[in-house]
Amino acid sequence: MVDIAVMGYGTVGSGVVEVVNTNGARISQRIGDELNIKYVLDLKEFPGDPVQDKIVHDFETIVNDDEIKIVVEVMGGIEPAYTFVKRCLQAGKSVATSNKALVAKHGAELLSIAKDRGINFLFEASVGGGIPIIRPLNSSLTADEIEEITGILNGTTNYMMTKMFYEGADYDEVLKEAQENGFAERNPEADVEGYDACRKIAILSSLISGQQVDFEDIYCEGITEITAEDMKYAKAMGTTIKLLASSKRRGNRLHAIVAPCMLYPGHPLYNVNGVFNAIFVHGNVLGDAMFYGSGAGKLPTASAVVADVVDAAKHLSRNIMTMWKQDKLKLEDKADAKRRFFIRMKGDAQEMLADLKDSFGDIEIIHADGLDDEFGFITPVMMEGDYDTRARIYKDEILHMIRIQE
Repeated sequence: MVDIAVMGYGTVGSGVVEVVNTNGARISQRIGDELNIKYVLDLKEFPGDPVQDKIVHDFETIVNDDEIKIVVEVMGGIEPAYTFVKRCLQAGKSVATSNKALVAKHGAELLSIAKDRGINFLFEASVGGGIPIIRPLNSSLTADEIEEITGILNGTTNYMMTKMFYEGADYDEVLKEAQENGFAERNPEADVEGYDACRKIAILSSLISGQQVDFEDIYCEGITEITAEDMKYAKAMGTTIKLLASSKRRGNRLHAIVAPCMLYPGHPLYNVNGVFNAIFVHGNVLGDAMFYGSGAGKLPTASAVVADVVDAAKHLSRNIMTMWKQDKLKLEDKADAKRRFFIRMKGDAQEMLADLKDSFGDIEIIHADGLDDEFGFITPVMMEGDYDTRARIYKDEILHMIRIQE
């Protein structure tokens, strides 16, 4: 019998218990031994819930029980999760977590502790919910040099952008609807400002580069400035707008960014709508691959956590995870990245055309229905730094800029 403990009995924690109870026979068959949830750590009591018999309130009960071989951490946040996970690993217990904040900040250290003790720190559910992406990068794609990972990594913002695009709704309206439907938190900052997606692309960047990538070093722009007018221009251009998290290799360095981008129909992420997530991967040998599915939610996320538990149970005395060094990777300066830009301007296009061409080069003018006092244009490919310099000339006329993802 393989005894495990679950730390946290919220949405994902209760999902982990449900997955084990629902598919226990199949899970045990795949492990080759019976999987048993011995403890569930939570501050609260759960009278009437069958889990109540397993509830403990003291972490020491778990860390000091030699029968516990694997611990699931689904508490969220940095503390006390970091302290608890570190002590579990130091005590020789493998850990499976869905905690992206923990992995993004302390992943390198926790992986190192696990390796030193011949156990595992696994975190499939920290990126993409139920979509398998960590495991493929850790095993299936290890013969490749991963040159790009670009993803829609946040279901809340993708739901909101889809509603804005197809229904013409404004930001405040779709945010309220997302909250009412349970797709957005009461405080949606982590989602709408891009912080959630930024932590996830930091984890993926660390994994493919082999060095620590701090999410604080990644340029991050959310969707709070996207308007119904922006969506009208996107339709006029035959594009859509998505919040993308992207990491691209340029020589020995990575360029990473989180920002809303315009996508043309030929882009593999163009048709990813609603609360779904998708991750595009390009390897120098593999070429292109796509991972698509439910990026969040109780059972999809719990499914990924339990898959890690199964992996840990099959490798109780062998470390299987790829490491990344604690040495921080210096990212490429945002100013050096090259791309095209879509720009909305106040004024008359014909009156400003000559000046704009002098500043930006061979631009393409875009008009959208019902927007008579403004116009848009697409720049040629240029460096972000060059765009910033030229845009300062028109800071009083520029209404908004959105990057174009080729």
